[in-house]
Amino acid sequence: MDHGTKNHAHVIGYGTYILVWLGLLSFTGITVAVAGMDLQFYNIAIALIIATVKAIMVMTIFMHLKFEDRVFRIFATVAILTLLIFLVLTFFDYSFAR
Repeated sequence: MDHGTKNHAHVIGYGTYILVWLGLLSFTGITVAVAGMDLQFYNIAIALIIATVKAIMVMTIFMHLKFEDRVFRIFATVAILTLLIFLVLTFFDYSFAR
């Protein structure tokens, strides 16, 4: 019985994987470089932004989220936004607790 599901093989070339890998390495280097600088509160913000970009790169390319159905991408986006809300509220609380 076919429920309308289709299995498509998504072929991603090695060049794309290598570019994403190089991007991840670059962002890791930037994170290490920024960690050595004294930017006060911005160190954490920059590290979280870079980590978010790296996570999006991994999810879209390596986990093939780019090729999933729209509903699945919406669920993943809602989960990420929920995590973002918790992080913002945590840092908001932390910044005024002193």
